[in-house]
This record gives sequence, structure tokens and C-alpha cells, in this order.
Amino acid sequence: MLSDHTATPTLAVKDLTAARVFYEDVLGLSVAEENEGGVLYGAGSGTVFVYPSEFAGTNRATAAAWLLPSEALDTELGTLRERGVAFQTFDAEGVTWADGVASLPDGSRAAWFSDPDGNILNIGSMA
Repeated sequence: MLSDHTATPTLAVKDLTAARVFYEDVLGLSVAEENEGGVLYGAGSGTVFVYPSEFAGTNRATAAAWLLPSEALDTELGTLRERGVAFQTFDAEGVTWADGVASLPDGSRAAWFSDPDGNILNIGSMA
């Protein structure tokens, strides 16, 4: 069954060179494997695959998310800000925002941002 296997977020990009700068230098992901089809990055116990496609940036929903321990979230948010990441806000019932970070009704916190192609990424913590 698929529940026995790890899923990999797969993100389309227009310019693989620019995407590599973002994923490696801004997000700090390490290359696990690369080939002519794209780049596979290690991310904790999982992976993220980035590949060139004419359909890059057409998804308007969260494409990949990182769940962190609550005590690590502020440090990671600060690092992303220092590297030029701008967090996005939006209207959602029961969500309050402070400095681009959402406090959710269940007590968790999260922030959303985009890669250079508009893929929406998320970083958050559990309550």
C-alpha cells in the first residue's frame, strides 16, 4: 500500500538554475540526487523534487510544507527573513496574523511564502 512509502513533494519550475539558488542558498536544502530531469533535495527524513516545466507556478495552493517543533519555528522564520523571504497573508476564518505568521485556531503557527516560480511553500509547527 502507498501508506508504507514516503511521498515526495514535486515542484515545477521555469528556470532550474534560479530555483537551485532558492532551494539551496535560501532554504538551505542539500542535493540528494540530480539528473537531466531535475534535482532531488533531502529535507529531514523526506525529499523535495524540483524539475523544469512549462506549467511552473500554476498551482495556487500549498505545494510543500515543513513541520517543525514549535521551539524551532521562530529561528527558521528569522533565517528565512534574513535570506529575503517575504511571508504571505490571506483571509481565513479564525486565523490571526502577526508579522506574516498565522496563529491557527488549534494553537499551531504557520507561515506561507513562494519560490521564484510562485510555488506556495509552508513552514509551521504543531500546537
